[in-house]
Amino acid sequence: MSMVKSPQKTALVTGAGRGIGRAIALTLADAGFNVVINYARNKEAAQAVLSEIEQKGGRGLLVQGDIKQAEDRARLVGEAMQAFGRIDVLVNNAGVAPRERKDILEATEDIFDEVLATNIKGPYFLTQLVAREMIKIVESKAIEDYRPVIVNITSISASTVSTSRGEYCISKAGAAMITKLYAVRLAPYGIGVYEIRPGIIATDMTAAVKEKYDALFAQGITPIARWGLPEDVAKAVKAIVTGAFPYSTGEVIHVDGGFHLRVL
Repeated sequence: MSMVKSPQKTALVTGAGRGIGRAIALTLADAGFNVVINYARNKEAAQAVLSEIEQKGGRGLLVQGDIKQAEDRARLVGEAMQAFGRIDVLVNNAGVAPRERKDILEATEDIFDEVLATNIKGPYFLTQLVAREMIKIVESKAIEDYRPVIVNITSISASTVSTSRGEYCISKAGAAMITKLYAVRLAPYGIGVYEIRPGIIATDMTAAVKEKYDALFAQGITPIARWGLPEDVAKAVKAIVTGAFPYSTGEVIHVDGGFHLRVL
């Protein structure tokens, strides 16, 4: 099968079946992007995202793949290029929290390895693969007005200490450095790289601690006193990938209700 070159821009979103990834996929589809919907296990949820995109007249592609596996990363990029002939946007959204929260004095290597493999190794090497494809298009000038963008979704845990999930904090701090590294390396090709750092977002991952954070919001943990929504993050992604920050790269966009502000 020959490669199709789509006239539409294409976004590859990892972990796009649920939560923040789902909101990003739907928002970018509404903005006119083809969307490659990557998922690791929950095919039903990912299929629902694809169906919603197609019902609105958009184009999507489902690709199962665990980003911590090299062969899955290669297949993900290969299928995206085969289907659309271009990747204009990579959103590194997929991530995992530790299966069990443990104090750092009791933490285990297996959970540490699992979290870092998904949250650091996966996006580090997936970005490498996608960047190579982007550079080929930039250098060949095969697509007119091609302005590729990479967005990494991290967390307030990149700079906020939680001693009951140290591996997660370390992984998000590492993901922040991935943004800086690729921002510098890819700037000569006109490829912008950005980090979005969400705060307390209402997803299935945070549902189990809803009461805890409801109380913290009431106590003023954030200047904007509400839960963040996946759509709040998706709107920031849309702003970046539609060219709102042409003279920025390596930038951290906080979507956290002002959590990062120091207040006296």
